[in-house]
Amino acid sequence: MTMSPYSASHRFVGVLTPVLEALVAEKRGLGYHYDSEVRDFARFTRFCETQSHGTLTLPRPLVELWIAKQGQEAEGTRRLRIARMRAIGQYMQRCGYPAWVVPRLGSRRTQPHYVPHIFSRAQIAGLLGQVDACPPDPRSPDRTEILSVLFRLLYGSGLRVSEALALRMGDVDLDAGTVHIRRAKLDRERRIPVHATWIKRVRMHVTMRPRLAAPEMPLFPSPRGAPYAPGTIYQCFRRFLWAAGISHGGRGHGPRVHDLRHTFAVHCLQRWVSAGVDLTVALPYLSAYLGHTGLQSTQDYLRLTAECYPEIRVAVERHVGHVVPGGGGESQ
Repeated sequence: MTMSPYSASHRFVGVLTPVLEALVAEKRGLGYHYDSEVRDFARFTRFCETQSHGTLTLPRPLVELWIAKQGQEAEGTRRLRIARMRAIGQYMQRCGYPAWVVPRLGSRRTQPHYVPHIFSRAQIAGLLGQVDACPPDPRSPDRTEILSVLFRLLYGSGLRVSEALALRMGDVDLDAGTVHIRRAKLDRERRIPVHATWIKRVRMHVTMRPRLAAPEMPLFPSPRGAPYAPGTIYQCFRRFLWAAGISHGGRGHGPRVHDLRHTFAVHCLQRWVSAGVDLTVALPYLSAYLGHTGLQSTQDYLRLTAECYPEIRVAVERHVGHVVPGGGGESQ
């Protein structure tokens, strides 16, 4: 089974290994990345080893012990662990193995749905200023430049952080000014144009560091040479927010790195409305650029745009008024 850069160090152990490898292969064959799932499945197999579980079964006592609430963990974390066990149990039952499937839990929405933070342009400038002021890491002397290029790409193109971190040098066409996103959600590849100033910055970065120019080199290498992990980037992001004087609401409240993607879309729509662009024509282009599978996720940005820029609300309602009043879900 071929592992991604984020799951290469997570290996299954014990008797459930062939079953889990088959489950992962099936999901990836359907277009799912299944990276975090591999990590969690590997943890479960190590737990099974500690319980001396040695049969191709998934007994209820074993599962209940694994999904029991652990210390001060958040309820969302436990729910995710339960969801993983449901997937394993359902797959094993389909394959004819004795397996207990965890009952589906009720709705998790005991709190209001997360509202994305849309950064002002002043906040973006302050955030990027703190990224540029990041001191070099003795283990990674290029860290400041790497993070500067990364955060400008996240805001300037609206890429998901996983898509950006998966990029290799060969995915960037410096002459055409495009980026090829190969590892996108549901494996929907796309090639997008990016701003000329970003391409210029990458060109200078590579010229000063020829070792990074090889096509197979990660565009954003960590000190180990592999791509930075999303968790590491989020930790850096929190530090940059604090240094820029942008308050954080705590766990589950943001701002999150993903909000740079939301901000890109909202700022793009704001510019289009101000310029008189017909949104009914332009919206499908933004949807394709962002890698959305349909227009609904992109349309949710219209509501955010109207909320963030009240002065253009009338224009937004005139173009797509049926979208604005609703409380649409979080865009992806």
